Amino acid sequence: MKRKKILRIAATLVIAGLLIGGGVGLYMFNMPQRDVQAAKADYTLTGSQIVEEYLAGREAANSKYLSNDGDSKILIVTGVVNKISDDFSGQKVVLLKSDGDKAGVSATFTPETSSKAADLQIGTTVSIKGVIRSGATYDNDLGLYENVVLEKCDIVTL
Repeated sequence: MKRKKILRIAATLVIAGLLIGGGVGLYMFNMPQRDVQAAKADYTLTGSQIVEEYLAGREAANSKYLSNDGDSKILIVTGVVNKISDDFSGQKVVLLKSDGDKAGVSATFTPETSSKAADLQIGTTVSIKGVIRSGATYDNDLGLYENVVLEKCDIVTL
């Protein structure tokens, strides 16, 4: 009799744990995403400024712009369009880079904003708002500079 009672309590706890875990998982999956374009930008700077800041001190720049909880800073970066391409998902990627810069700023647009990026011309100066995902670095193995990466981007008028 006592064993049946223990099994019933254990089964009840397991079912309750599964229901609570499933509810938390469902909530996290359907949690609304941060609306980058509606949010206020944390910093406004040029592409050259952020590249130089990362190349001068990666750790200091990471602590200033990046966050481990996924809420990295929203930037408005102004620069000269050097290259326009598509990624594997068909989204537009715009590289902002001046002639003298060692690295540039790679801005990936969303499916909703990619059409605006298609109208850009190489050599024009543009301001782009997005979330920073990584900073510029020098790769010793390849002997190349890696670009600053922005995601969820859109063109802004200042």
